[in-house]
Amino acid sequence: MNKGSVFIISGPSGSGKDTLLKLLFEKHPEIAFSISSITRDMREGEVEGEKYNFVTREAFETMIANDELLEYNLYVNNYYGTPKAPVIAATEAGRDIIIEVDVNGAANIRKKLPEAVSIFIMPPTFTELERRLTGRGTESKEVIKQRMDSALGEIKRATEYDYIVVNDNIEVAVDHINSVIQGHRLRLQNQKHIINEVLEKC
Repeated sequence: MNKGSVFIISGPSGSGKDTLLKLLFEKHPEIAFSISSITRDMREGEVEGEKYNFVTREAFETMIANDELLEYNLYVNNYYGTPKAPVIAATEAGRDIIIEVDVNGAANIRKKLPEAVSIFIMPPTFTELERRLTGRGTESKEVIKQRMDSALGEIKRATEYDYIVVNDNIEVAVDHINSVIQGHRLRLQNQKHIINEVLEKC
């Protein structure tokens, strides 16, 4: 059985990552999703084990000490991180797995898993990104400006990624992400077992 691959997804707030991934997993339930561990309190509408595992600070710091994380970050006095074991378990079982993470987390994961394939979700224009953030109607002008400034810094680092997917049309963008995944599966390094199987029957 062939091992699965790790795919990193990043993009600024407003790029549509969550919507894209929701649709991708609906179409391709065979792809696994890496669930992050975090130490903040659960918010209304969140479900344990759906996108996050909510753990104590002590448990998270034990994970750090035991090198059980591919990456982690401390934000507003709360830890966020990507557990290593579920990712390795998925790939060993032959499943591809997606890790949604910011640009700093992606850089740290690539150091530990240089074979990981990285995809950056890009808004079609900066103006459209601002429209999407403003259209939510849930944040102040100051917060939106902070998000726009952060997005600018993230977009400047898009050159660190293997692939760029522009989210101008949801369906098209999902197809492009899936094309990256399918194309990677067909690379020689992931298909050598097929060559060997055919040659064994000669």
